[in-house]
Amino acid sequence: MTTTPNPNQAAGTARPNARPVDRIAILGDGQMGLVMSAILCEGDHQGEGRRPGRISLWGNFEADIRDLMASGTSPRLEGFRIDPSVVVTPDAREALEDADLVLIAIPTQHIRSVLTKVGPHIPSAASIVSIAKGIEIGTNLLPTRIIADTLPGHTGALGDLSGPTIAAELVERKPATMIAASADADCAETIQRVFSTPWLRIYTSEDIVGVELAGAAKNVIAIAAGVVDGMDLGSNAKSALLARGLAEITRLGVAMGANQETFFGVAGVGDLATTCFSPFGRNRSCGEALGKGEALDDYLARTKSVVEGVATAKAIVEVANNYNVDMPISKTVHAVLYEGLSAKDGIGLLMSRPLKAERVG
Repeated sequence: MTTTPNPNQAAGTARPNARPVDRIAILGDGQMGLVMSAILCEGDHQGEGRRPGRISLWGNFEADIRDLMASGTSPRLEGFRIDPSVVVTPDAREALEDADLVLIAIPTQHIRSVLTKVGPHIPSAASIVSIAKGIEIGTNLLPTRIIADTLPGHTGALGDLSGPTIAAELVERKPATMIAASADADCAETIQRVFSTPWLRIYTSEDIVGVELAGAAKNVIAIAAGVVDGMDLGSNAKSALLARGLAEITRLGVAMGANQETFFGVAGVGDLATTCFSPFGRNRSCGEALGKGEALDDYLARTKSVVEGVATAKAIVEVANNYNVDMPISKTVHAVLYEGLSAKDGIGLLMSRPLKAERVG
């Protein structure tokens, strides 16, 4: 299975199988929900000389949404100002009315509860696209599977949009790439067409399991990378961690039926590298604090953002055990987060593992 570039950006013509999209609803007013609203307002996404006719944004906390309505800004994303054409509303019914496409920009651990509340307002035939990156604790489900499980009567296609996308860079319109993944090729092409801009290049893939798993698992490896930074262990250690982290993510993905190639593309190594090296990476920053000796609870209490890798570390260990896949870095992160293992001892455990030949996948 291969990813395909978007040939329509230069040509400016719509792909024949992509579905018409006129009304888009964004659920979630976090960093990525906000920046996606800006991307959708960028210009001609549909090869028809126009952008979507209506873009709406809803958030789960009414006070935050009303502040966004009043000021046009959010403390969650510095330098961002929402386009005045976006309909910001605390009313989920209003946001979702007649939506052709619904973008789920909600942290993974909250998708189920939010959709249980607002799901009845989602048009049954609307395409639903997730940009969440995680694995649900308890069920071990990836985001689109949570959506399908929560909305059993939904008939529209499900997709995922993922990749190396630091929100602070997207706000500045710095070049970036993403993957639109769906088992429905028409849905993937629709996502590609709707979200592409001159500075955001979207590829497509049918490997939704691989793309979603890569986006979730890289957050756990990023916590380990942050520990390396916090302990000032150097570039050699960090690069080795990324290489071996990618290997264990790939092993799990292949065991789950994903395509190995996915993990060596934008969704895999691309997203992993960005998350592990960017100073804006929330998971890396969390690991850095742990590496410097800060307690996890203290860090989470002071940060403004959800650190998805903390919850995902708990779920991914269960998934790895279920598939009998060896994931030493992820399991060590789990031990540091939940079992009282010190960061220093965690590094020691990884370095003292038995010597063996390198294996990827």
